[in-house]
Amino acid sequence: MAEQGAGGTQVPGGQRPPRGGSKRFVLFAVVVLIIVAAVVIAGIVPREREKAALRNETNELAVPNVAVIQARRGAPQQEIVLPGNMQAFIDSPIYARTNGYLKKWYHDIGANVKAGELLAEIETPEVDAQLDQARSDLNTAGANMKLAQVTAERYESLKNSDSVSKQDVDTAASDYAAKKAMVASAQGNVKRLEQLQSFEKVYAPFDGVITARHTDVGYLINSGNAGPAQELFRMAAIQRLRVFVNVPQQYSSDARPGLAADLTLPQFPERRFKGTLVRTANSIDLASRTLLVEVDVENPKGELLPGAYTEVHLKIPSNVPTFILPVTALVFQAQGMQVAEVDSNNRVQLKPVTIGRDFGTEVEITAGLTGQERIINNPPDSLVSGEEVRVASEGGGGKAP
Repeated sequence: MAEQGAGGTQVPGGQRPPRGGSKRFVLFAVVVLIIVAAVVIAGIVPREREKAALRNETNELAVPNVAVIQARRGAPQQEIVLPGNMQAFIDSPIYARTNGYLKKWYHDIGANVKAGELLAEIETPEVDAQLDQARSDLNTAGANMKLAQVTAERYESLKNSDSVSKQDVDTAASDYAAKKAMVASAQGNVKRLEQLQSFEKVYAPFDGVITARHTDVGYLINSGNAGPAQELFRMAAIQRLRVFVNVPQQYSSDARPGLAADLTLPQFPERRFKGTLVRTANSIDLASRTLLVEVDVENPKGELLPGAYTEVHLKIPSNVPTFILPVTALVFQAQGMQVAEVDSNNRVQLKPVTIGRDFGTEVEITAGLTGQERIINNPPDSLVSGEEVRVASEGGGGKAP
């Protein structure tokens, strides 16, 4: 028989339903929901944290870290190095002043000679013959003058006794004056030819060295400098040398006579030769925009040679304060040469500057800086004015040259 359950419900087979089954089901559902929620939370929270970390990192990377330096003040007296060409203080070609053939020369290239020393002798047969003829003409003119003088004096004495006419007296006096003038002319011609004959000997016009010889024994010599290869010798005075230098326009106002200069040459790597700026052209060359100046250097031992290349170190006083920066601090943009300054709010300000001398790893700034700026070293190419930066380190601006 079926048993009657509680509340009058009959359970088939006479069994009663289990108590608390619904409670276990609810508890199981709750546990499942908690597990699902935990799994979901465990997956979402790390992602949100990663997103927040990525957002923070992105924001940090958006503000670049920069290293700033300060420009170093340049020296009050700056030294500029310019190329120069050495020239002899006097450089002169030696020509003959008479025609003939070279008889003998006494000095070759490299010889040091004194003023008035004999360099060469020239044979002048034509001049010698002309001089002999001129002397004969002078003797003839002298004899004719004496005859005319005697005749004029005789006619003058006979005039008082009316033995000759006054016309004859005047004629004799005029003939004497003409013969006297002919003698003077002949004397002048003899002196001219004697002077030409004295040019047979070629003398040194000043103390110096023979730098070239363009003649030899037997050469036909033409007077003056007409015709090809008529220069006998070339002499140079090298006790003092001239050095011509082209100074850039920006330093032209400071390149004044009396300025000290040092000369260095490749063959004397450890030596400096003292020189002085003595004169300037007082005009800027239109092609090169430079000022031509002359530096004189003493050369008592003859160590320096004319025509040599030299580097001239001019010590120019700096009237405008200059600053030294490494080339890595420069910004090359379409607006020109600039530097990136970090202001008090850690924001970038691009400032135009003017470049002076280039020392290789460093440059001289002649305008645009006061020396108090914080300059970014190795600035990124993407920097723009007003951009925020983070200062990582600060340092000096390098050594002054």
